[in-house]
Amino acid sequence: MSAPVLTITAAAESSATAWHIQPTHPIALQGSVQIPGDKSISHRALMLGALATGETTIRGLLLGEDPRSTAACFRAMGAQISELNPELVTVRGLGLGLLQEPDRVLDAGNSGTTLRLMMGILASHPDRFFTVTGDDSLRSRPMGRVVAPLRQMGAQIWGRKGDTLAPLAIKGQQLKPIHYQSPIASAQVKSAVLLAGLMTEGQTTVTEPALSRDHSERMFRAFGAGVMVDPERLSATVVGPAQLRGQSVIVPGDISSAAFWLVAGAIVPDSNLLIENVGINPTRTGILDVLLEMGADITLENRREAAGEPVADLRVRSSALKACTIEGAILPRLIDEIPVLAVAAAMAQGTTIVRDAEELRVKESDRLAAIASQLNRMGARVTERPDGLEIAGGHPLNGAEVDSFTDHRIAMSLAIAALVATGTTTIHRAEAAAISYPAFADTLKTLCL
Repeated sequence: MSAPVLTITAAAESSATAWHIQPTHPIALQGSVQIPGDKSISHRALMLGALATGETTIRGLLLGEDPRSTAACFRAMGAQISELNPELVTVRGLGLGLLQEPDRVLDAGNSGTTLRLMMGILASHPDRFFTVTGDDSLRSRPMGRVVAPLRQMGAQIWGRKGDTLAPLAIKGQQLKPIHYQSPIASAQVKSAVLLAGLMTEGQTTVTEPALSRDHSERMFRAFGAGVMVDPERLSATVVGPAQLRGQSVIVPGDISSAAFWLVAGAIVPDSNLLIENVGINPTRTGILDVLLEMGADITLENRREAAGEPVADLRVRSSALKACTIEGAILPRLIDEIPVLAVAAAMAQGTTIVRDAEELRVKESDRLAAIASQLNRMGARVTERPDGLEIAGGHPLNGAEVDSFTDHRIAMSLAIAALVATGTTTIHRAEAAAISYPAFADTLKTLCL
């Protein structure tokens, strides 16, 4: 290359970072990628380790800002958690129901998973008082969807805007079991209720309208809790009170992080990437189903199992993509990947329709509005709909000034779009990528030939 593909600048007197991406055409992505540990599994390993008796060891933990928030919260409640690193983290748990009342406000940072799952745990710790909050983004995101079922169990929770927004105050109670019919397919809602059920006498069940990711159920079982899953009825049940024992956890690579390289390998000509050690839990593989439907050349190699989770290496080669429709029951299996799928759709032939994705409006940003507006800045033809997007593919992209809206998935999706754009793309507030993928920029540099 005659010039670097990616340069990074930091704003003076600010933590803001901009990425400047100017591909030296033609480029190709070649080589192998080690992606960060799965964020969902990393959170749950730290939490269950803190609630278990004995020692839990975690290998492959995601070293991002969100798991750091989870670790800090549980350290504040008495769990002994070693310094976080991908090689080995040890957690010395207190035992279920024995978290200590903290002397400070618990800060979940930008992590909705930390806050929502922790609510179920805290609500079921009798005679202890907790206050939880997060950053500006998290304080604007809806918590009522978790408050409602926990209150059905007898929880006492108070907060802003009718007890639907953080900061939240929680007074732990002895809860009662329920069968909750969730109006949305949400692993965070399901997990919060089931976590509360671990300390509740009897059977606590959650039934959903569609299948959401099942990392909690798998890990509950690994730590010794009684779990029953009925895939036909879309329900999961825990039997409490449970006894959790420390375990050895190996965290596979996060398919949501792999998604960026899957799309990049598909749309950048003459690319051939091997993405190693990716979790292929069937509740998370919607991204693979959609890309294959679009004509992507993806093969699964070296299939295996690690700590109860299916794993494989994913090989992707560049290919001509065609439009598709993304809607219905598949949405919970790829909700986090819609922004980067929008990039794939912009390069595909035909018009891609995304429906039933209104959940994206209450993520770290309004992801429908963010990805539509920023891809349009680059010359794409994206129409925003109330519950999704209409993307007319095949229009050339041009470098532009774009913004991440401090959303990690928007920042990285725009970086992938920049690889097939003409000219320089500047992505402002790109430091948001560290939430889930601190090494993304470095990895991008090494793959561009």
